Amino acid sequence: MEKTLEQQRIEFSNQKFLATPLAGLIVWTIIGIGGIFFSDFIAVWTIFIGTGSIVYLGLFLSKFTGENFLDKSKPKNEFDTLFLFTAGQAILVYSIAIPFFLVDYSSLPMTVGILTGLMWLPFSWIIKHWVGIFHTMTRTISIVALWYLLPEYRFIAIPFTIVLIYILTLLILNGRRRNKNDTKIE
Repeated sequence: MEKTLEQQRIEFSNQKFLATPLAGLIVWTIIGIGGIFFSDFIAVWTIFIGTGSIVYLGLFLSKFTGENFLDKSKPKNEFDTLFLFTAGQAILVYSIAIPFFLVDYSSLPMTVGILTGLMWLPFSWIIKHWVGIFHTMTRTISIVALWYLLPEYRFIAIPFTIVLIYILTLLILNGRRRNKNDTKIE
């Protein structure tokens, strides 16, 4: 018997959602540390390699968070597929970031930081919770502000701000699971 989309949405929404944000937190921490201790050349490569690795680190961490993304025995859920498409969208936005980077290499933390954070917006709609809107909006506004306010520290301030937003997001996600009376979006 096939489940309705609403039943699949409820199943998807009941997941922990820890592995992927933890992966993002770890990678952006490494990127920020790279910005402190290494040249801009190394910092640039840290962003490219690090953000390209988030999905793989998330797959690895999912085995320890109980989410196990590669578990073939889990029933098919259309929202898992939709979430993978949003992750694919985040990868495709490098087509915007790379040309801008070639003109101004210091644009990379801003463009990649904002564009890869956009996948949180449809996530909010899927799980009917404001956490993704919070993540996307706070991330975008903070990154743009830091872009203008701290131009010499773009490879440090932007990554560590993203880390802070991931920490807050993980706390919200953890609290969401405990609180059944969340504010939901329709």
